[in-house]
Order: sequence, then structure tokens, then C-alpha cells
Amino acid sequence: MPTYEELINELSGLCGIVPEYWDIFGIRHEAPVETKKAILRSMGMNTSTPVELEDEIRRKRNRPWNIFVEPVKVILFTEQPLVLTVHVPVREGEEQSIIFKCTLEDEKGGTDAFSFSHRDVEIIDRRIIDGIRHLKINIVLKTVKETGYYILDILYMSSVFGISGTSKIIVTPDICWLPAQLEPSPHDGKDRLESPAKNKTWGTSVNLYALRSENNWGIGDFTDLGKITEWTARLGGGFVGINPLHAVPNRRPFGISPYSPVTRLYKNPVYLDVAAVPDTAESGAARDLIDSDSFQSELKTVRNSLLVDYRNAVAIKMSVLLPAFESFYENHFLKGSSRGREFENYISREGKLLENFALFSVIRDKTGTASWHDWPLEFRDFASPEVEAFRKENERDILFHQYVQWLIDEQHKEVAELARKLGMPVGLYHDLAVGSSDDGFDAWIGYDIFAEGMNVGAPPDDFNPSGQNWGFSPLDPEKMKKSGYEFLVQTIRKNMLHGGALRIDHALGMFRLFWVPEGAKPDHGAYVRYPSEDILRIIALESSRNKTIVIAEDLGTVGEEVRETLARFRMLSYKLLYFERNYPDPSFRLPERYADLALCAVTTHDLPTIYGYWAGRDIQEKIRLGLYPSDELRDRQIAERQRDRGLLLQALKSQGLLPDNFSTDPSALCIMIPSLCLTIYEYLSLTPSKLLAVSLDDMIGTIDQQNMPGTVDTYPNWMRKTPMYLEKIINERIFHTLSKIFGRNHR
Repeated sequence: MPTYEELINELSGLCGIVPEYWDIFGIRHEAPVETKKAILRSMGMNTSTPVELEDEIRRKRNRPWNIFVEPVKVILFTEQPLVLTVHVPVREGEEQSIIFKCTLEDEKGGTDAFSFSHRDVEIIDRRIIDGIRHLKINIVLKTVKETGYYILDILYMSSVFGISGTSKIIVTPDICWLPAQLEPSPHDGKDRLESPAKNKTWGTSVNLYALRSENNWGIGDFTDLGKITEWTARLGGGFVGINPLHAVPNRRPFGISPYSPVTRLYKNPVYLDVAAVPDTAESGAARDLIDSDSFQSELKTVRNSLLVDYRNAVAIKMSVLLPAFESFYENHFLKGSSRGREFENYISREGKLLENFALFSVIRDKTGTASWHDWPLEFRDFASPEVEAFRKENERDILFHQYVQWLIDEQHKEVAELARKLGMPVGLYHDLAVGSSDDGFDAWIGYDIFAEGMNVGAPPDDFNPSGQNWGFSPLDPEKMKKSGYEFLVQTIRKNMLHGGALRIDHALGMFRLFWVPEGAKPDHGAYVRYPSEDILRIIALESSRNKTIVIAEDLGTVGEEVRETLARFRMLSYKLLYFERNYPDPSFRLPERYADLALCAVTTHDLPTIYGYWAGRDIQEKIRLGLYPSDELRDRQIAERQRDRGLLLQALKSQGLLPDNFSTDPSALCIMIPSLCLTIYEYLSLTPSKLLAVSLDDMIGTIDQQNMPGTVDTYPNWMRKTPMYLEKIINERIFHTLSKIFGRNHR
């Protein structure tokens, strides 16, 4: 008889729980039994006794045989004709009486009906399940003319049994979309010696919230983004990369990170340029409010604040949007003007999802509480009668929040269209957070697909020896499939809208995620596998449809098999100068050794800028904040930084970018940082990587990084404004010099 622990391990394996992992230090960790039990319970498994476990194991093994047809089937377009596997009960000797009737509906409502007898199908297995004889049958449907989403209704009949079922059929390309000029060379991904790619596209990378400008209301907005886009195109750049625009609570300390949103489906109103909204100009009440002394005083305060004041910035914007909406409602919505019809068309396209997000926003406003866990009990259940009654009682307020999202979409679209008109080959480059907070909209509405009592995190590393808990509810892989991957489709589709490229944060999460049970320490978490082939194929389909490049953030302990799979799907790798080394040798990788199918950059929001790196500012801040777990690690990193500065100068000299007698003394280089910054980006311009992202913070001399991992309110994460105004930035000569360097190397 197997022991209780052996049964837990067997069921865990069947449910995709990875039994062990290796951390960044090369230490092997086994998933604790208690963690496995907690994860299994979150998946709806009974784990109290060996008998219950044996029942669950039997049900799990028999599950395919007890399901007539899977709720979703993802098929490559190249694998046609479509083959569907079904499991059906049948009595002995009645196999010749079976009949299948099918209807396949495409997205436009077109249908195709067909039927099969026993002569037309392939019986590939037979088994007795719960005393009933079952057949595993492959049905060859037919060739479809295009990729897309189909609904298959299927009816099975025999002399005794009759079963009906529905399956979503998703037919996908086998690679993501790439513009012709970025198509990889035949040797992509392999080490080789060749000249830099002549078809490289470079662009600027900005934190939109950080932009200062003469007219914005204390935080960067879509008008600022338009100016950055026009300026980048004029310099010869092909894209503008921005932080995630996801909706967040806009309250310190936990509600301002763009990587901890309440939803990844809708956007933050704080980025709206309210002054540019037509209804603001049409509304006398809105104009009077803006002109009032009290409003101008508040506006001056948020504009002049040293750090971004999210709460007050969004508050003054919403205060103006309310009378602007009243004007729109009376003059356009009720009268059915062309502008009113555009709004109605937007509402129709978005459907129930937008209405539900607006409903969530109204409940949040009325209760004064951002987390739905703290709402009155009757509002915590999205499907409760009380929530439905609230919806009917607050239709006007719900419409207001739908209106706000429409305005965001319109201003966002205008910038994307500007990029296209300017001939930018990529345009806007969006960023998709790895998840959304467990007290936000996604978790509230997606109760049937998220794993209850679980958070996403990360295993131990240098700065987090106990691991990390990110506060995200993970999607349950089995529930994802049961829902036909609808939430995944919507998330990818909405974040590709108006963008030419999409960076997927923590790409490893498409293969496996680190689950941490609520109440447990992060280092007691375990990895859970995800249906990566299905996920990658769906992303490839949406990429093809939206003509969006996909960049997979594959930093850290991502295995080569994962990177090879991402490359197979034409997802660009993410290469940072700081980490591109000839490991175990710490020397910097030479330009020709960079990957072809990749985006290269120097840094990210979580890492030091070039100025900060050279001055060791990040190390100084970590010392000040007490982030080092030991003096040994602190001293080692100080020594490594001194070594790395010398190694970087050696790499630059190897390409003839610095004279051989150039000083390696960091203190002597402080006044030469602007020139060194240009030289480092020229080094990256020599790589064959398809895209090159230039950090605005690097080029304007910002010394402090935007986010310090491991901190919440002891460091001004996501709040630092640019040290100079946008109007001054676009006239800085360093950018014109940079443009000339890129033009010279890629003529």
C-alpha cells in the first residue's frame, strides 16, 4: 500500500506540480508536502485521507475518458485537416451503430455541418471506465481556410447513448508576426561572427508617469507620449517603449506599481490629458472648475511636487471629467450625435467585460475601499443578487467609468496612428505585467479561473534569500482550459491593441509559475506547470492578427529549452548589457555574440541607470536601506562592480570605441559619463539584435533607478520624475549625436 505522502506525490505529478527546482545558487529544493497539499486543495482536490487521495488519483487518470470532448482544442494551421479526439461510451458489438453530427461555426457566424459514421472515424483505444466500455476516437474534421476561433457543436449517438458537447477550436499560426525587415537570418540564435544587422530598429524607452512637461497635470500623459513619439521618429527611431498602462488604485504605498495592477484588461485614467478631451472644452462647468483659484492651486501643487502624486493627480483629473461627462451625456449620448454613436460603438465592442469593470470601479468608489476583500460581504461575490441590484441602481455611474475608458482608448489610438503616419516600423511598444493583484478586478470577476488561496512569487535569490510573494492570484491551468482560454485571449488582445510590440514580463510564467500558499513563507512555494504550447500558439495568433511583435522577458534562471521554444515561436529574447557575459567568465559578451532574434538594452526599471551603475548608486542605496542580508554579499558586490567597470571599458576598447590609453579609474570618468553613455549604446548598435531600446533616463543623466526590488515604502518606487522637462529633453544635443551614431552604423 502506498503511503499518504506517496499518494500526495502521485496526485501532485498528475496535477502539474513540479517536485523540485534549482535556485540561483545551484541549490536543489524539494516541494514540501504541505505546499503540495495546499496547492491540490486550491485545485479542488480532497486530500484529507489516503482513501480520498486514491479516489482523486483515479478520477484524474480517468478524467479524459469521462469527458466527451475537451472544452478547447488548440491546433496549428499547418496541422490540418483538424483532428479532434473524443471519448464515448458504447456497448459491446454496437460500434457499427455510432454516428457523430457536427456543426463548425466561424467568428463571422458562418457554419458548416457534417456527420460521420463508424466507417469515417479511427478508434485508437478501448477501456472499461466505472464498468462501462469506452472508446477513444479520432475524428478528422476538415480543412479550415484561415486561422482563428471556431465553435464546434458535436452530437454522438448510438443505439443506447446520446451525448452532446461543445468545444472551442483555436487554429493558430506556428510563429509570431514580424515585419519583413526584422525577419531572422538563417543562423539566428547561434554564435557567429558577422557585421551588425543593417535592419536594426532602435527606439526610446520611457516611464510615461515620470515625464515632466509644461502642460501636463503632474504626471506624464498621452499628449506627452505623442510628443515623445514624434521626436523619436524625427531622430530616426522606430518605436517608443512605455511602462504598463494597466489600471492601479493610484494610492501609496501598494497601489502605484504598474506591475501590480487591479486589472490588465483596462487602463489607468491618470494618463489621460483631460485638457485635450473635447467635452472638457464644451462644458462650461468643467472650464469654470479649471479656472478656479482652488483648482489652479491644486494643479500647481501636483505639477511642482518632486515626486509623482498619483492620488491627487488622478483626483483632479476625475473632478474635471465628471462635468465633462455630464456635458457629453446631455449633448451627445442622449442626442445620438456622431460622437455619441462612437461611444456607443465602443461600448458594444467591449461588451459585458467593460461594463463589469465599470461596475467594479463604482463599487470601489462607493465603498471607499480599493480591495474587494474589504467590501461588504454581499459585494464580494461577483454573481450575487446584491451586485446585480447595485448594477441596476447605478447605471449612470457605470456609464461614466465606461466613458473614461473610451477616452483613454481614443487618446491611446491617436498616438498609435501618429506613429504609423510618421513611418515608424514598430510604433508603440507596450509592456504586459505578469499578473494582477489578488484584490483587484481580474480576481473578483475571474473567481472561476484563479486558484483560491494562492499567490505567485519567486524562489530565493541574492537579494531575497527567503523568496518573494508578489501578491498575484495564479490562474489555475485546468480552469483556464475549461474556460476556453478566454481570459488569456482577452488579456493578450487588449494589450496588443494600438501597439506594434508587446513585452511579456516573466516569460517563464507561460511554462511554469511559482505558487506560494497564503500564510506560507515564499521559500516554501512550488512550481506549477502550464500548457505552454497552447499559450504560445494563442499569443502567436493574436500577434499575427494585430501585427504585433512579441518580446519575451527571459532573464534569470530560464532554461535553454524555454529559450529555444520561445525562439521557435519567433518571440524576441530580452538581452541586457549588464547580464550579457561569457559565463562563467564575467567578461562582457562581444557585440557579434548577441542573439539576432532579440531586443537589446542596457537596463530596466529594476536596475541602475548607466549613471547610477557607474557611481555605484544602487549599491549605496541598498546599504542605506539595509537590503543586504550579509556584509559578505555587500562587500562582494562592491568588488564586483569595480571589476565590471574595468571589464566594460575593455569591451568598449575591443571594438575601437575607446582609445587604448583611456583611463579605467571610475573617479576620473565621472565628468565623462555622457560620452561614455553614448559609447555604450554605440557598442549595442554593433550587435545583430533586431531591436535596441535606449533608456531616456540613461541619456538625460538620471542617477537613481525607478524601482528598488525588495522595498515598498522605504524607496520612492514608481514616483521619480525626470530631472528635466520634456520641452528641454527634445532639444538636448546628446540625442542628435546618438541618432547620427545609429545612422552611421546601420546605413
